[in-house]
Amino acid sequence: MKPGSTNSILDVAGLKVGNASDDNLKSGTTVLLCDEPYPCSVAIQGGAPGTRETALLEPDKSVSGVDALVLSGGSAFGLDAASGVQAFLREKGRGFAVGPVRVPIVPGAILFDLINGGDKQWGLHSPYRELGYTAAKQAGNRFETGTAGAGTGALVAGLKGGLGTASTVLDNGATIGALVAVNALGSPLLGSTGHFNAVRFEQDVEFGGLGLPHPMPSDAGALNIKFRESANSLSNTTIAIVATNATLDKAQCKRLAISAHDGIGHAIWPAHTPMDGDLVFGLATGKSDIALDPADWIDMGAMAASTLARAISRAVYDAAPRPGDIFPTYGEKFASNQTK
Repeated sequence: MKPGSTNSILDVAGLKVGNASDDNLKSGTTVLLCDEPYPCSVAIQGGAPGTRETALLEPDKSVSGVDALVLSGGSAFGLDAASGVQAFLREKGRGFAVGPVRVPIVPGAILFDLINGGDKQWGLHSPYRELGYTAAKQAGNRFETGTAGAGTGALVAGLKGGLGTASTVLDNGATIGALVAVNALGSPLLGSTGHFNAVRFEQDVEFGGLGLPHPMPSDAGALNIKFRESANSLSNTTIAIVATNATLDKAQCKRLAISAHDGIGHAIWPAHTPMDGDLVFGLATGKSDIALDPADWIDMGAMAASTLARAISRAVYDAAPRPGDIFPTYGEKFASNQTK
């Protein structure tokens, strides 16, 4: 098993990604646009999620597909981003048909980036609806990672977080892709080192190629917590989309999302805390026409987790410095570890 040609969620046919951000705001939005409605579900394992239209993604609910998914900064204000995406899709005539009316189905999830050094004095209405519209309009076959889109203002313990992506092609030909905005309470690193927790899943040198430290540091299992002694410790979340070109129904998309959550645990320590809103959307485009047998599901679940773990590490590794940052980037703190 190896990455797809772009090592991104765009290796899953039928999808586009768009970002919009504001460096003064230190926040932004990322949109996954579907070429047509696709089956989708969600698994929420964090104690502090912020979501829109996630109840309809349960397998027993009537709507069978989504038109787009949104990951956004802005805490609850960022839920407005999905309205901007919905407006864009409505212009295109997209949406769930109810008689003569079409309603675009745009579930979303948010992360808390309101205390990161950015200017949040936006007045009466938040900017996220317009950021969502812009991100949808700019969606295409290339997008930036790191300090971009929903990852613009993200933070982890002691470092800037960011937007990350990765992909894996399974032995049966199916492709899995992950897209994630990383704003975790915990750390993606082994103790005080620059080595990533997810090192055993790394492909080539996608997040530095450092391997495991030797000897293992004495603080490898220590808890490194963002804003530990502050009320700001509530300002966290890792939100992700894991997609495949295999043919899945909503119940199987739910299982995909559940399995992918292991990737958050592999990459971030600690994860799924009461102060994180950790959430994974699972989506299937069916473009490969590959149906999974029981043995295939072992590979699918494991690779969903490892792909998401790699995407999380790449999000932090790719972060870029901006004026007014309150935490350094990985590159600033561990400059000698970054590949050129």
